[in-house]
Amino acid sequence: MNKILKRSLIPLAVIALTISCKKADALEESLAEEAAATADTISSSAAVQKEGETRKFVRTADLKFKVKNVTQSTYAIENITNKFDGFVTYTNLQSNIIDKFETKISQDSTLETTRYNVENNITIRVPNKRLDTVIKCIAKQIDFLNYRVIKADDVSLKMLANQLSQKRSNATEKRVEKAIDTKGKKINDIMEAENNLASQKEQNDNSKLENLSLQDQVNFSTLTIEIYQHESVKQEMVANTKDYHHYKPNIGIRIIDSLKTGWYVLVDIIVFIIEIWWLLLIVIGGIFLYKKYSKTKVLP
Repeated sequence: MNKILKRSLIPLAVIALTISCKKADALEESLAEEAAATADTISSSAAVQKEGETRKFVRTADLKFKVKNVTQSTYAIENITNKFDGFVTYTNLQSNIIDKFETKISQDSTLETTRYNVENNITIRVPNKRLDTVIKCIAKQIDFLNYRVIKADDVSLKMLANQLSQKRSNATEKRVEKAIDTKGKKINDIMEAENNLASQKEQNDNSKLENLSLQDQVNFSTLTIEIYQHESVKQEMVANTKDYHHYKPNIGIRIIDSLKTGWYVLVDIIVFIIEIWWLLLIVIGGIFLYKKYSKTKVLP
């Protein structure tokens, strides 16, 4: 009987597991479609570099949107950047105080209320081919989109012009170097030729550096992101910070303390007088002798 029961339960368990897996797959597809629908509001395939494409585009994106929590969204954006082989070049997470006031709750307690908003300005760079993917992933953090600006500047001609300039500079350098070696006789001619050669090399280097900079911008797109959240309120109970006058004892205690202080002063004076008894004795003797001899002199 038990064997029959076990055999009948196994197919039921398999059927239940299959149904649950299908429901999970359906839920996952639904969430994916929802995320894709949200991402489509800010994603862009403008000027995507295609295989064999000779044009070169510098792609940039500027985004501003509201999030539910700036700190958590900042971490999410940084993780997305790292995941797609990008890097963060700037981040400035800060809280801006809108208003701050205090409410007295009791004699020694005050409620401090602070209204503030949190924002962050982030600059990231990601591989050009992954720009749209990164934007779609970041879109999941959006609570309200303020704006999205994506630019694609074609720098193909500029880079070609720099390459041609480099070739011309190289050819000129070689001719000047040859002229210096074969025809340079006078020191003035040699110095002038050397200066021209240095100028050509500098121009060549500048063209090369500009091309390297443009190529770097082509390879890695730049995203400037500004995120903020709803205004927040923080309340904190703090102790009152009164001046020392508020903490003086009452008048009765102060009178008793004054009497004690006066008594101590009187005792100190008496002790001091006793300590200088010899001086007092000399003064009294001096006065006595003065009066005695002064009267003697006065008598005829």
